[in-house]
Amino acid sequence: MTPATWAQRLGLWYLLSLLLAAQAVAAPLLLDDAARRHDAWPHVRVLSDPARNIDAAEALRRLAEFSPPASPHAGMGFRDEALWFHVPLAVAADSDGRWVLEIDYALLNRIEVFIARAGRAEKIATMGSLMPFRDRPLGSRTPAVIVDFQPGLAADVLFHVDTRSSVIVPVKFLKPAEFHALANHEFLLQGILIAIGLCLLVFSVQQWISLRDAVYAKYAAVIVCHLLFSMHLFGLGAIYLWTDQAWIEVHMAGLSLLMVSATLALFVEAVLADDLHPRARLALKALAAALALFALLFALDLMNNRWLGVVSAVFGLMPALIGLRGALARVRRGDSVGTYFIVAWTGYFLTGVVLSLTINGHIGVNFWTLHALQFGATFDMLLFMRIVILRTAAEHRVAQHAKHERDIMKSLAHSDSLTALKNRRGLNEALAALVPQASPERLLALYMLDLDGFKPVNDQYGHDVGDELLVAIGSRLTATVGPQDIVARVGGDEFVIVASNLPSAAEATALGSRLLAAFRAPFRQGVLDCQVGVTIGYVLVPLDGSHIASLLKAADAAMYAGKQLGKGVMVRGDPQPADAGQDAGIAAHLQQAVPPAPR
Repeated sequence: MTPATWAQRLGLWYLLSLLLAAQAVAAPLLLDDAARRHDAWPHVRVLSDPARNIDAAEALRRLAEFSPPASPHAGMGFRDEALWFHVPLAVAADSDGRWVLEIDYALLNRIEVFIARAGRAEKIATMGSLMPFRDRPLGSRTPAVIVDFQPGLAADVLFHVDTRSSVIVPVKFLKPAEFHALANHEFLLQGILIAIGLCLLVFSVQQWISLRDAVYAKYAAVIVCHLLFSMHLFGLGAIYLWTDQAWIEVHMAGLSLLMVSATLALFVEAVLADDLHPRARLALKALAAALALFALLFALDLMNNRWLGVVSAVFGLMPALIGLRGALARVRRGDSVGTYFIVAWTGYFLTGVVLSLTINGHIGVNFWTLHALQFGATFDMLLFMRIVILRTAAEHRVAQHAKHERDIMKSLAHSDSLTALKNRRGLNEALAALVPQASPERLLALYMLDLDGFKPVNDQYGHDVGDELLVAIGSRLTATVGPQDIVARVGGDEFVIVASNLPSAAEATALGSRLLAAFRAPFRQGVLDCQVGVTIGYVLVPLDGSHIASLLKAADAAMYAGKQLGKGVMVRGDPQPADAGQDAGIAAHLQQAVPPAPR
């Protein structure tokens, strides 16, 4: 090979190396004030720093080794090494040269920013989530610094990123006014979403306290974990909750994400308990315990972010998968709770996948991919609240139905099956409540009624007519007494009436007279006119005692005394000077006898 040939080949290699170098060094980003916001990612080149020993001067010397990132827009996933980023710039001559460099991701731990001028790298800022808040250049939720460039000149921006979180670097250059406007918009959005979460939290805690329903406590725990994750992801927690707490800043994302799944497992188990197999319920509780254990391992730094991503991807959706059978069972029987669950899980799954792919560097970073899980979580929280309210309403309906059934059973047990009046058991229950309330100013009258002439009617016309007659007598007695008074049937043709709040004994006598008069007219049964009378014995509480059994015996004895007088009269029982609580029988006394009403 001749020297000329060698020279030609060397020349070609030189030209090729220049072309490769030119390709390695990106076309500069033109900062023009007319466009108030510039996305720098298309101009970014990256250099790996696995040993974290490349300083700015060396990085500047090795610009030719920087290469375009082999990942979607602004997302590079979890990296074990630190990274250098290079953005070549050209500042428009008519620009004022003042720009904000922002990396719109709050969780990057440490970022050092340099400007290369005249072959030297000048450090202009150290930023990141682990920097004390007072030392952050702009005090913003995301890493950002104001840079003054010289109009009409080129410049190189280098920044070094070292983080335990996902390497997400949506680097932008904005005019200061634009930066603050976008920051305000983001704060407004976050305020709205957090306010929704806080309202749901307050409501659920209030319901938990008032209803003593553990489901609301578990729902509140899910909300708290989601709120903590969202506030951490968007840098609000470091501003308002755990400022300058490095351990919390490093661990909050993993802890809150794991606890979201753990509390969600407990919530699903509680809401779908009746539709889940016992083994499925046990699996949900075991899953919650396992996720809590993983959270502890992460808190103790025994599990790194890469394994955190694996655990979150594998276990994060298991509450929905385990509970799916129960939700489908509810859908099949037309219960909207199952439908809401499936819709919520679908949204959570899709938005969770989007965020997972984003932080792992598989899809590009933008407003929607970064906010996907937050939007999905807010949507889920609203649906979960609807689920809890529907569940509470269903339990209330079940409780009301059970109470109604108990009331019916109680009514049947305390009512006469023929007349629907109170039976002896119902009468005793009513007397137990009313007798202690009686006083000399508010007397209680207890009337024992026995029909006169009922047996001949029953024997002559049959039991059907007799039963209809008893029903008619009950209705007439009810119409005669006051609405608060009690009419009971305690035997075949025996009735008891309890009238309370009577101002005097004379009022009790007047009511007894009206009861006698109520039997003056015959009872019409079809084509039959059935004439029956009544004999009444009565006592007054507390004038004649206050022991229920003794009072009933006294009224009964007075009624039989009236029978001996010729029936159709009212007789008051003899008041007892001895202990009113005794069970001994009380003899009837003709203290007062009201004659039968004229026919």
